[in-house]
Amino acid sequence: MREFTTDPIQTLSKSTTHQNGCRQANRRQKWLWLPFFTILFAMCSCAEQQPTQTPNRFALITADKMIPARDDHPPILHHDGWYQPEPINNQINSAGLEDSAFITPDGTMLFFFFTPNADISAAEQVNDGVTGICLSENHAGKWEAPTLVQLSKSNQPVLDGCPFYDGKTLWFCSIREGNFRPIDFWTAERENGKKWVNIRNAGKQLNKDFQIGEMHGSLDGTTLFFHRVTVNQGMDLWQTYLQSDQWAEPTEIQMLNSSADDSRPALSPDESELWFTRTFKGTPAIFRSIRQESGWSAPELIISQFAGEPSIDAIGNIYFTHHFYKDGSMLEADIYIARKK
Repeated sequence: MREFTTDPIQTLSKSTTHQNGCRQANRRQKWLWLPFFTILFAMCSCAEQQPTQTPNRFALITADKMIPARDDHPPILHHDGWYQPEPINNQINSAGLEDSAFITPDGTMLFFFFTPNADISAAEQVNDGVTGICLSENHAGKWEAPTLVQLSKSNQPVLDGCPFYDGKTLWFCSIREGNFRPIDFWTAERENGKKWVNIRNAGKQLNKDFQIGEMHGSLDGTTLFFHRVTVNQGMDLWQTYLQSDQWAEPTEIQMLNSSADDSRPALSPDESELWFTRTFKGTPAIFRSIRQESGWSAPELIISQFAGEPSIDAIGNIYFTHHFYKDGSMLEADIYIARKK
């Protein structure tokens, strides 16, 4: 068991270096995991009024689109229960950066983080009108054009990412006024299938006391799985249970943790499997553990090589993020799917 650090600045800075981070910091890492957004603690003082109309996200992209045929490091499938991974489609993917996908169990709603360019500053991301959580809905087998999920007033500087939606409540991480630490988790509810309301901080207990990182909850809302950063700067998987309107003291999921980073958990809809990201041979990889009477089984490698942040639908399809690298530089990221056989 690795000791947990309670220093919020250290925790969020390290967590963001791995999961979000700034490119300068990540040049010192063995691999770069795509930024959801670049941390800038003085963000509120430098941000300007956001656009009143959302621009076309494709218009702000300057990079050329990568395709699997030009991918030097494609995802590697290690299990015969799925077909080979492929990009989900060009309605969702772009030459920008799509990351941190969450699929609803019925496969009809796909949330993900988007920014048009990983090199732009946080202040530019705040003001570009397109960086943040996007939602695409599937109707009759066709994905609609993604739209930005509006989780703030038009003049409020925020950076939102890492979505999880249980059908009622949207959980997301955010840099914004009202946080207990640089990045906190917040919640919101969808009103009449359109507007997001009741936007509130997830609370001091989860954010400051427990220092939760990226998370996934049970559909009944009583269990949270999450990662958090340890004093040796690694990431481990933890869980907490809701007891009498309070979250119980978190417990480490020791069976799933290793000497590598273990992070970004995702439950299967039937809650029989726990998926997560682990560093494998120097890059992110996707592992799965199966719930047994005695606890969670030993993790099994499913997809490796710049594959991470899995999300599973009720059929068993795996949605995940894949990063395109060339000559040691990250070019872009897309949402991939490995379809269940």
